[in-house]
Amino acid sequence: MVYLPTVLFSLGEGAVIPLIPVIAASMGADVAFAALVASALVVGQLCGNLPAGWAVGRIGERFTMVIAGVIAILAAVGMVFAPSLGVLAASVFLLGLCAAAFGLARHAFMTTRVPLAFRARSLSLLGGSFRLGIFIGPFVSAGLLQLFGTEAAAIWFFLACLVVMVALVLFGPDPEKTVAPLRTTIRFAEDSGEAVTGSIPTVERAGIFQTMWRQRGVLGRLGLAAASLSAVRSARQVVLPLWGLSLGLDASTIALVVGVSGAIDFALFYASGQVMDRFGRLWAAMPAMVLMGAGFLALSVTHDLDSAVLWFGMFAAVLGVGNGLSSGILLTLGADVAPKHDPAAFLGSWRTLTDAGGAVAPLLVSGITAVASLSFAAGAMGLIGLVGAAGFLRWIPRFVPRTPPPTPDPDDD
Repeated sequence: MVYLPTVLFSLGEGAVIPLIPVIAASMGADVAFAALVASALVVGQLCGNLPAGWAVGRIGERFTMVIAGVIAILAAVGMVFAPSLGVLAASVFLLGLCAAAFGLARHAFMTTRVPLAFRARSLSLLGGSFRLGIFIGPFVSAGLLQLFGTEAAAIWFFLACLVVMVALVLFGPDPEKTVAPLRTTIRFAEDSGEAVTGSIPTVERAGIFQTMWRQRGVLGRLGLAAASLSAVRSARQVVLPLWGLSLGLDASTIALVVGVSGAIDFALFYASGQVMDRFGRLWAAMPAMVLMGAGFLALSVTHDLDSAVLWFGMFAAVLGVGNGLSSGILLTLGADVAPKHDPAAFLGSWRTLTDAGGAVAPLLVSGITAVASLSFAAGAMGLIGLVGAAGFLRWIPRFVPRTPPPTPDPDDD
């Protein structure tokens, strides 16, 4: 009941995402407008985090997920029967809003109910559930295209996933009732970062903007470092295909290299949680950021070498390792620093900040490439990665427990 709805939602979404530009082009959009329609998903997700935080705080995770699922069904129907590009773009934007609400609801649930001793592993599994759907979804859509010959088949598959997901959440056992909230909380003072443990106090529920103001210290410090990680992740998805094109590689070779990088990324998602729970958050964040930052910097100087294609494949794998080791970090850090009595409003702000980093990165790569070159763009993303690593080195020890508690022995009473 915790992970299966996430897999269903992400599986359907992963099947649809690659086809959004194709559907827009089939309706008469040029390349630029098709890219704009596809970007409506990211914009919707970015805009949906704050309202989702409000909704989870007011009506709970379960009903937020159900409402988001029903609205996503309407958005998918709109995509199937869209009479114009404007309606298609609006439907994609609405789908992004629902994805934000769904993701935040599950994030808030895990924050309030998973013990700190294995929080990172549980959230890495949650991140892996999203990645599983995004990884397998394109293969499902390719099979449906081959079988039915129309892009609408993938959307109908998404609709089926949404219907099953809504039914499961609505009629299945409610994890909010079967899993009790944590009875202790760890709060961090904005300036000192020292942990204080005690029972959950009865407090007045703060609003979205009030929470942002109260938590401005952690959002402006650790939050910006987290946004840099999101930016480097997003840049990887843009730079690698463009780099292959600039080397003159064909589409199948580029897809193979990017696919291998993605497979390495997916294979390592649970390792990140193990490292964070056993050794601390910094030991996963730092290697991930240093690997991706150094990988981009090294890639930026290989474009004109005789063995440029070999270096491309090798550094794509390095970036995949770095991204895999970062799986669940943003979810875990957000859960660590969120107010334990009412995390939803803070998590809405946290996810808005990190999603903004991911949304800005492709624009930054495009702008630098237009002004200078793709090599400069890759180097700039490498510098952002290393600066973000320095931010994690400075701010994780301040806001997050340095040493995680030992994992409880199930044999102990």
